[in-house]
Amino acid sequence: MRAVVQRVGEARVEVAGEVVGRIGAGMLVLLGVGREDDEAAARALATRIAQLRIFDDAQGRMNLALADTGGAMLVVSQFTLWGDTNAGRRPSWSRAAPGTQAEPLYRAFVEHVRGLEIEVAEGRFGADMDVHLVNRGPVTLLFGADG
Repeated sequence: MRAVVQRVGEARVEVAGEVVGRIGAGMLVLLGVGREDDEAAARALATRIAQLRIFDDAQGRMNLALADTGGAMLVVSQFTLWGDTNAGRRPSWSRAAPGTQAEPLYRAFVEHVRGLEIEVAEGRFGADMDVHLVNRGPVTLLFGADG
């Protein structure tokens, strides 16, 4: 799995002009599922991201996790994170999982985060979405970007 994690002051996702997911302060997670991924990978990544200490403590140091702040997570499926741009001008999507494989693993990720008692909002799997966010810091981290 691959993820782009952004610390946000707020974020929302719209589909055809309708807001389908919205959070205040917390994390926006763009999540891509690869062909090799399984449910164990989804659970492990969900735990890792949920426990990521990227929020400021009283001294202004990034020392708090999402649960420590009472923040929420907005999870948006994004198969394009698996785009291979090493050859030519058009990315190859051959390493991205097909929707029938990716959607259950996306759902497993979301449900695991909810099981950690974190509020989760979602985009709409497979939809053409508009993502709006206010990145705080800015703080942006990549998970699994090396394959």
